Amino acid sequence: MRIQTVTIALGAAMVLSNPAFSQPVSNDVATTLERTINSYRPPAMTAVLIRDGKAGPEIARGVQRLAERQPVRTGERWLLGSITKSMTATLIARLVEEGKLSWTTRLDQMLPNLASEMRPEYREVNLLDLLSHSAGLPDRLAGSDDEAFADAWFNDHRPLPEQRLDYVRKGLSDPPIVPPRTKNSYSNTGYIIAAAIAERAAGKPYEQLMRELVFKPLGMNSATFEQETDGELLSYIDGRVATERDGNPAIFSAAGEVRMTMADWGRFAADQLQGERGHGKLLKPESYKILHTPYGPKDSGWALGWEVQRTAFQRQGPALLHNGSDGNWIAMIVLYPESDSGLLIATNGGYSMGVDKALTAAVQSIVGDLAPPALEAATKP
Repeated sequence: MRIQTVTIALGAAMVLSNPAFSQPVSNDVATTLERTINSYRPPAMTAVLIRDGKAGPEIARGVQRLAERQPVRTGERWLLGSITKSMTATLIARLVEEGKLSWTTRLDQMLPNLASEMRPEYREVNLLDLLSHSAGLPDRLAGSDDEAFADAWFNDHRPLPEQRLDYVRKGLSDPPIVPPRTKNSYSNTGYIIAAAIAERAAGKPYEQLMRELVFKPLGMNSATFEQETDGELLSYIDGRVATERDGNPAIFSAAGEVRMTMADWGRFAADQLQGERGHGKLLKPESYKILHTPYGPKDSGWALGWEVQRTAFQRQGPALLHNGSDGNWIAMIVLYPESDSGLLIATNGGYSMGVDKALTAAVQSIVGDLAPPALEAATKP
């Protein structure tokens, strides 16, 4: 199973004397994507720019199928991987606003049927801890890299809420990586637990809750958790078409399995930016603030479903970032709330093709006119 976070190098901040953003860098996004594809050879890449809180049109380059050389179309669904986490955290915030959940309720109270089975270290963990990777939980279950373990989940045909509860039971019996609230420890398991908590509180499967409370209100009609037609865009690994077994089983939906068109992803991203200014459609302003504020150990860079950076790609922050992959698709989002701008970018090639480097190169080239150059204090002790 391959849910993972892409390591993206955030360029060193520039030391400048003038913070004014008076001469924006002009970028031809289509040319950047074409150049990147020629250099790194992913099958296709796509990008959407956000300016003034509004998502622009999708720009896609590359081919639909490597063997056919058919140009990629706009309007395709792209797997977003762990960027799903920002959407899952938004769902949890909606349930908190509805009074069905509380940010600070203890885990043993939110999942009372599992209270006697969970390790004592986890009993006081709450939703803020789970969604900011500060609960101390391992990334995935012990042994989850074993082929037999993966096969067991791929071959499990029980309803997903039943599978999730079984996964959560096992996860809460694994020893913590670090003591809760002492250090951030990235965890897909924490988001699967949050999904199980949402299901118990609302009485509906996580996937249905996402459609009703996040996707539908924003008009994200393409959003899904699985490849739905044979004609959809495919991903590649080792130069071949990736199969279902090259990705992750459906049990990981809350941690990294959403796929949608770039236009719909843009709707979500724009709402997150507008929420910072009190104009979001999904949540109250204070809820967006909770989602976007680092939480947990001192100097934590993790908010709820987002990584928060003071600067990003040599642009002035704060910046909200996340990236995601199942090993075959790679996607990244960077938002600059103070500039009301951002970039969404994705590719259907995997790590084995070196596409993570392509993504970094393209982002670095494109974001130049989205936010002012970063400033670093030049004072020395």
